[in-house]
Order: sequence, then C-alpha cells, then structure tokens
Amino acid sequence: MKWTRIRIKTTTEAEDIIISTLYDIGLEGAQIEDKVPLSAWEKEQMFVDILPETEADDGVAYLSFFVEETADLNIEETIAQVREELDELKEFLDIGEGSITVDETEDLDWINNWKQFFHQFYIDDLLVIPSWEEVSEADKDKMILRIDPGTAFGTGLHDTTQLCVKQMKKYINSDSEVLDVGTGSGILAILAIMFGAKHAFGTDLDPCAVGAVADNMEKNNINPDKFQMIIGNIIDDKAVQDQAGYECYDIVLANILAGVLVELTPVIVAQMKKGAVYITSGIINDDDKEHQVVNAMKDAGLTVIDVSYQGEWVSVTGRKD
Repeated sequence: MKWTRIRIKTTTEAEDIIISTLYDIGLEGAQIEDKVPLSAWEKEQMFVDILPETEADDGVAYLSFFVEETADLNIEETIAQVREELDELKEFLDIGEGSITVDETEDLDWINNWKQFFHQFYIDDLLVIPSWEEVSEADKDKMILRIDPGTAFGTGLHDTTQLCVKQMKKYINSDSEVLDVGTGSGILAILAIMFGAKHAFGTDLDPCAVGAVADNMEKNNINPDKFQMIIGNIIDDKAVQDQAGYECYDIVLANILAGVLVELTPVIVAQMKKGAVYITSGIINDDDKEHQVVNAMKDAGLTVIDVSYQGEWVSVTGRKD
C-alpha cells in the first residue's frame, strides 16, 4: 500500500499546536522527529526498546503525516489545506521554517527502518539476533534467541526485559512452572523454556500478542505444548484467573509499569505456589515508584528478596513464604 508523506519542518515549541490544528482537517497521527530527550514519565509510558543516540536538542522538529488518497480525500487539496493552516499559525506563533516536503512511501519502508537501529546484542551469555543478521562462527555454541522488532512489542533490548532475564535465570529449573503476565512478544516465557522451565503460561491485553508469540515460538523452535497464552486481564477477570490456575506457579514474571504492578500484586499471590518467586520490572528508577512496588509486595504477604538496577530501571523480586 502506498502513502503520501507530508513532512513539515518546524520547532519543538510548535509541535503540539500544529498536530492539533492539522488533526482538525483530518490528519491523524503524526510521526515526530526531534532531539528532545525523553522525560522519565515518557520513558516509563513508552517502554522504548530501540532508541538511537541523538545529538543535543537544537529546537528543530519534523512532523510527518501519512495520507492515503481515497475517493473522499484528495492529496493536492489536503496539501493546500496544510499550507493554509500553517500560514494562519505563523501570524501568532513562531513555527520556524514551516516548510513542507511531499513524497511517497510504503508500509515496507516503515518496517525496514527498524533495521538500521536493531542489531544483535548480548544479555550476559545469551545472544539476541534478528533474522537479517548471521550468527558468527564464534557464537554458534551460545544460546541464541531469534527475534525481529515488531510494531507493538519489544525485542529484549530494553533494560526492563534484561533485568527480568537476569533474575529468572537464578531461579528456573526443569520443574519450573512459569506465569508471564503481560507477555507481549513472549520473550520472557520463551526464554524461560529455553533456560529449562517445564511449562509457561502467558496473559496479555492486546490480541496482537497472539500472532507475535506464535511467530517468536516458531523462530525459536519452541514446542507449542510448552507455552500457552490467553488474552484477558488477570487483575480483574475471574475467567482469566481460573484459566491461569491457582497455587500452581513457581515463577511469576511481570514486566509492566509500577502502577499496574501495585494492582496486580495482591491478586497474583493466589496463582503462586508456596516458595514461588515474583519477578517484577518496568519500574522507573524513582524512589517513589520503587517503594510503591516494594510496599505492595509486603502488603500482599510477600518477602522482598532482591532489588536490582540497570540504566534508569528497577526490578523487585519477592517470594511467597
């Protein structure tokens, strides 16, 4: 499918107003390119997996809108409307250069753009590699996780995922039953099986996770009998809780946001065996967020046995005594 990209050069100060203005004429969803560092809140909300290094913020921003020409939408008329709206904004707002470039792109371009940022990397002695790269002779005896970046889920590059991986390696054995809450691409559950776990069960809210998990299981030769997943909210959906089962997991993995972990913790205790460990991540390195999760574990009757850090993120591990 081919699209027309309308790209505007402006300032970071004018980003929001231009996006809002053009939304009113039918342009929804802007791709923003600037050098503004992400705030702690943005990093927590976005769970950015692949973030290229940028130069210092220079105040310049590029806004790209992607438009498909249909019977109801004429590209030339849309571009003319954009020019008109920008001219009106210039009367009371510094929008910088305000220039417009127009070109054509395809869905494939967006997918392939990931390739310039995502390359093989290690999590301790585990090699994570995308499909377009080759395993070197020196790495062929290593444990290898094969995964490609997708539009919705992570790759294992994020610090929060790596924190979980490093923690679960301490506790997994051949008898381990693993529950992965918010499984996404299935990376943690798949690695749990690769590390020797007996079986994994995953839950997620996004139906897209089903395809992502199936694809990654196939890439890594995971037996379908080893990993079951369902869509639903285990926090408040009794049917999901029943399907997951009670007091049957040795390890629970939850790489989510701190606020969700606070809600999840008192519920998930019911799924854990006595002696089970609860490995959480996705917690921004902020004293308040860390304390919220620690206190939620203590309030739920769990013993906090480990707090670890990587980059700007925290992992808290508890045990059901």
